[in-house]
Amino acid sequence: MLTLVILISLCSLAVAGYLAYDVLRRDNGTPEMRKISDAIQSGAEAFLRRQNQTIGVLALALAALMVFLYAGVKGDATAAKHTALSFLFGALCSGLAGYIGMWVSIRSNIRTASAARRSLNEALQTAMRGGAVSGLTVVAMSLLGVGGLFLLMGGSGGDPELIKLVPLKIVGFGFGASFVALFAQLGGGIYTKAADVGADLVGKVEAGIPEDDPRNPAVIADLVGDNVGDCAGRGADLFESTAAENIGAMILGVSLYPVFGVQGILFPLVARAFGLLAAIVGIFCVSVREDEEDPMAGLNRGYYITTVLAIVGFYAAVHWLLKGNLWLFGCGLIGIVTSYAFVLITQYYTEYKYRPVKSIAEAAQTGPATTIIAGLAVGLECTALPVLVISAALLASYYFGIFAMAGIAEISRGSAGLYGTAIATMGMLSTCAYILAMDTFGPITDNAGGIIEMSQQPDTIRKRTDRLDAVGNTTKALT
Repeated sequence: MLTLVILISLCSLAVAGYLAYDVLRRDNGTPEMRKISDAIQSGAEAFLRRQNQTIGVLALALAALMVFLYAGVKGDATAAKHTALSFLFGALCSGLAGYIGMWVSIRSNIRTASAARRSLNEALQTAMRGGAVSGLTVVAMSLLGVGGLFLLMGGSGGDPELIKLVPLKIVGFGFGASFVALFAQLGGGIYTKAADVGADLVGKVEAGIPEDDPRNPAVIADLVGDNVGDCAGRGADLFESTAAENIGAMILGVSLYPVFGVQGILFPLVARAFGLLAAIVGIFCVSVREDEEDPMAGLNRGYYITTVLAIVGFYAAVHWLLKGNLWLFGCGLIGIVTSYAFVLITQYYTEYKYRPVKSIAEAAQTGPATTIIAGLAVGLECTALPVLVISAALLASYYFGIFAMAGIAEISRGSAGLYGTAIATMGMLSTCAYILAMDTFGPITDNAGGIIEMSQQPDTIRKRTDRLDAVGNTTKALT
C-alpha cells in the first residue's frame, strides 16, 4: 500500500516536472515583456528568500524548544527527537513545495502573455499547466512526507502495537507544515493586499491612470504580491491542510484497527494518491474553443472529469482497504459532493455573470459608499450557504460512520462517527490538486494581463488576458 502511494507521488512529481518543462520551453515574448517579467521575478524571489530565512531561524528555535519541553514533560527523549525532526521535515517540505510552485508561476506569466498574442486556448493551457505544477507538487510532497515518515518510524514492521503508535509520532510533520503556512499566508497575504491597495490608490485615485499602467511603479509590487500571496502562500496553506488531515485521519484509523488493521490507517494516503491521478487527467483535459467559449467552461470541464475519476478512485480504495463498506464510501461521496458544492457557491458569488457581482457593479455607478455597502452585504450573505453545507456534511458523515460500524462491539459510536467525518474530509480534499492548480491559475493570468498592459500590446490581446483574469479572480476564491 505504501509502495503504491510513494510510486504515485513520484509519478505526480514527474508529471509536474514535465508540465514545468512544457511551459518553460514556450515563447517568452518581446524584450519589453521580458523586462517587466524579470522585475516581477526579482521581487517575488527576494520576498520569498527573506521570508524563508525568517521561517528557518524560528523553526530551528521552536524545534529546540519542542525537544526540551517534550522531553521534560513526557520524559521520553527519543519521542521528543522524533517529533522535532518531523516538525523540521514538515516545514522543509512545505517551504520547498511552495517555492517550486512560485518559481514556475513567475515564469509562466510571461509565457501566458506571449501565448495570448496567438490564441485564447494556448494562453489558457499555459496558465493552467503552470498552476498545475504547484497543485501536483504540493499534494505529492505532502503524501511523500507523511508516507516516508510512516515507514521510517516503523510503520512497515509487523508489531501491531508499534504500528498504532506511528501516526502519533509523525504529528510534528503537520505542525511544521502549519508553522510555514502561518507565515506564508499572513506574510504573503498582508504584502499582497498592501501592494494592491497602494497601487490602486496612487494610480486610479490620485493620478487617475488605468490599472497596470506602466507609469505607476507600484504595479510591480502589486504583481509580485499576487505570486507571494496567492501562489506560495496558498500552496503552503493547502500543504498544511492535506498533511494535517492525512495524519488526523490516520490517528482515527488506529481506533478501528480491530476491524481493518493497518489498512484503516493507510486508507487516507491511498485515497489521496488516487485523487492525484484524477487531477492529472483533469489537467490535461482543459481546453477552450477559440474566442467562442467562456474560459471558465474549459476549467470546469477539467474539474468535472477530476471529480468523476476521484469518485471512482475513492470507491476502489474503499473496496480494497475498507472491505467494500458502502457506508464509508458514502462518507467519501459526501465529502466530494461538498467540495463540488463549495465550487458552485464560490463561482456564484464571485463570477462576473451572476447576480452578486452584477449588483456590486451596479452599486458602483452611484459612488463608493453604495459600493462598500453592496460589497459588504454580498460578503456577509456568501458565508451562509457554506456553513449550512459543511454542517450537513459533518452530521451526515458522522452518522454514516456509525452505521458502517453497527454491531461491532470493539468500536465505539464516537470512534466510528469521527472516522466517518475523517473519510468525508478525505473525499472533500480528493480534488485539491486540481483546485490548487485553478487557484494558481489566477495570479498567473493576473500577471500576464499586467505584462500585456505595461508593454503596451494591442487592445485585442489585452481583451484576451482580461477574460482570463476575470476567470482567475473567481478561481483564486476557491481555496
